[in-house]
Amino acid sequence: MIRNLLKYRELLLAVVIVLMVLSVGARSPEFVGAGNLLEMFNDTSILIILALGQMMVLLTKGIDLSMAANLALTGMIVALINFHHPDIPVWSLVLLATVLGLVMGAINGLLVWKVGIPPIVVTLGTMSIYRGIIFLLSNGGWINAHQMSPDFLSLPRTTFIGLPLLGWCAIAALILVAYFLRYSRTGRALYTAGGNATAAYYTGINAGKMQFVSFCLSGALAGFCGYLWISRFAVAYVDVANGFELQIVAACVIGGISTMGGIGSVIGCLLGALFLGVINNALPVIEVSPFWQMAISGGVIVIAVILNERANKRKGRLILRHSPAVRPVRTETGVSS
Repeated sequence: MIRNLLKYRELLLAVVIVLMVLSVGARSPEFVGAGNLLEMFNDTSILIILALGQMMVLLTKGIDLSMAANLALTGMIVALINFHHPDIPVWSLVLLATVLGLVMGAINGLLVWKVGIPPIVVTLGTMSIYRGIIFLLSNGGWINAHQMSPDFLSLPRTTFIGLPLLGWCAIAALILVAYFLRYSRTGRALYTAGGNATAAYYTGINAGKMQFVSFCLSGALAGFCGYLWISRFAVAYVDVANGFELQIVAACVIGGISTMGGIGSVIGCLLGALFLGVINNALPVIEVSPFWQMAISGGVIVIAVILNERANKRKGRLILRHSPAVRPVRTETGVSS
C-alpha cells in the first residue's frame, strides 16, 4: 500500500504543501496573500539552488556536507574584496564566488575519486577546514551592511516581473539542472553511476569520475549561493549558514532523492525545499518556537528516509545464473564443469 502511494510521491507532496499553506492561511489570511507567497519562494530560493547541487551528488551515491561551509567561505571572500575594493564590478565577484566554490567542490571530488575516501568523511573534514579558513581570513570579525557597496547589496533585490532576481536565479537553476540531467550524456550518466555500478562499468561510465563531476557542480552552486546569501542578509561572519547542511539534505530526502543513489528528480527536489520553506515560514505564524525547527527537520528526514527505502526496496537481480539448458561437461579428470 505504502509503495503504491509513493509512486505518486511528488503529487502527494505538492498536495501536502498546499494543505499546509491553506491551513496556516485559515489562521492568518495574510499568509496566503500573493505578496507573502512570492516572498516565501524568494526566501527559499537559496535552499532550492543548494538542494539541486546536493541532489546531483546523492544521485552518484555520495553526499556533500561541506556545501554550507563552502557558501560561507566564498561569501566571506567576496565580502572582504568588496569591502577593500568597492569599485570591482559585482558580476566579477559573483563569477569569482562560483569559481572558488567549484574549486572547493573539485577538492572534495578528487579526494573521493582518486584517494578513495568515503564522501561523508571527506566533506566532514573539508567542512571544518573551510570554517577554519574563514576565521583566519576575517580574524573572527564581521563584515556588515555599511561595509558593503550598494551595488553588492542591491543586485539580488532587483525586481523583475514582481519577483526579485534571487527568485529568478532559483528558477534558472531549476531549468538548467533539469535540462542537464535529462538531455545531456553526463547528466544521464550520474543516474547510472549511482543506480547501477555494474551497468555503468559495462557501458564505459566511470562512477568515480561522475562523483567528481557531481562534487564540482555542487561546489559551484554553493559558491554562487555564497554571494547570494551574503548580499541577501547583508552580513558575513564565521558561522554563516552553520548547520544549514541539514536543511539541504532534508530538502533532497523529503523530495524523494534516494541516499543510495540513482533515484531523484528536479521536481521532487523543488517540492522538498518548498516543504521546508513553508514550515520555516509557518512556525512563527502559528507561534511555534523556532528552536523546534531543527527537531522538526530531523524528524521529517528520518520519516522520509524510511519511506524512501520502503518504496525503493526491491529484490536483487542475478546477472549470471546457471541455465538448466546447459548440462555439465565431464572433463578428462572426471570433474564436472
